[in-house]
Amino acid sequence: MTDIIKRIQPQKFLALGALVILYVFFAIFGQNFVSTSTHLNILAQSYFVGFLAIGVTFVILSGGIDLSIGTVMMCSAVVGGLLYRQFDLPLWLCLIIVVLIGTTFGLFNGLMVTKLGLPPFISTLGTMMIAMGLGSILTNTRTQSYPSLLEADAWFGRVFLREGNFPTGAVWLLVIFILAMILLNKTKLGRYTYAIGSNEEAVRLSGVNASSWKCMIYVISGFFAGVAAIFFAAAYTAIIPGQGQGNELQAIAAVVIGGTSLAGGIGSLSGTIIGVFIMSVLRTGLMSIGLPAPYQNFFTGVVVIAAVWLDIQRTKRANQVKKEKQVVQKTA
Repeated sequence: MTDIIKRIQPQKFLALGALVILYVFFAIFGQNFVSTSTHLNILAQSYFVGFLAIGVTFVILSGGIDLSIGTVMMCSAVVGGLLYRQFDLPLWLCLIIVVLIGTTFGLFNGLMVTKLGLPPFISTLGTMMIAMGLGSILTNTRTQSYPSLLEADAWFGRVFLREGNFPTGAVWLLVIFILAMILLNKTKLGRYTYAIGSNEEAVRLSGVNASSWKCMIYVISGFFAGVAAIFFAAAYTAIIPGQGQGNELQAIAAVVIGGTSLAGGIGSLSGTIIGVFIMSVLRTGLMSIGLPAPYQNFFTGVVVIAAVWLDIQRTKRANQVKKEKQVVQKTA
């Protein structure tokens, strides 16, 4: 564990330094960047991406990938809106169903990976398309909506987005982030997540049912996609069926930028959150200096490539150190 901590610290601190540099740069050159409205906008953009990123961190740490979280989030949100508007279910019950839908998709992914033996890339790609189509089928491609701050259930926005200028969504993100940290760092599930990502075969040979734990990891990813759906609905209120593709890439990019290795076994949730805010600050900051969306995508891609390159270099150095130690042991 000490070795893992030593290996994740450099890139995480690089990410933190990059976040500070980006903020200072946009504070100097951006228009009205240092303002309450801008900060609230940065936070609002971070909520649903943050929850997606927290969930997919578990999957990537285990050596897998989940491409379905973006469309699962949208499918869950649009079905919840359908139940609220068309079937007049209480909003609180709809929100529970939203999370259950996301969790069910996560279980579906986990069973395909562990029981059917499908590669995570293929299985979650299929689920991404299923979720995209299912939301459109159930709603007949009609946009669904959640209550705004002016409607009867205005508590929804106040609880999950903001109360006046107080970002209540940030409180939720902090609390759930702390709970996820405890789950990853203080429980058996977390230890097996790292172990499976490092050497799944060794975990099996030690007598652990790696398939069951891996399935649970995908369930966690689906659960967080359902949670993200609630915060997406609070931020945008109108949910368009068949959308969501691309949100998973933002979440995965945040995870990679935060120092989690795509090879599995190395990373942290604190790094993931830093990556989430780098993405949000970059997006908002580029808008503040007048650059349109294509430039935002361009620079985000550059940041992701740089983060992956750093991860590759770190892995090479770690492997070189292992080889040198093995040579020393053989010659001793």
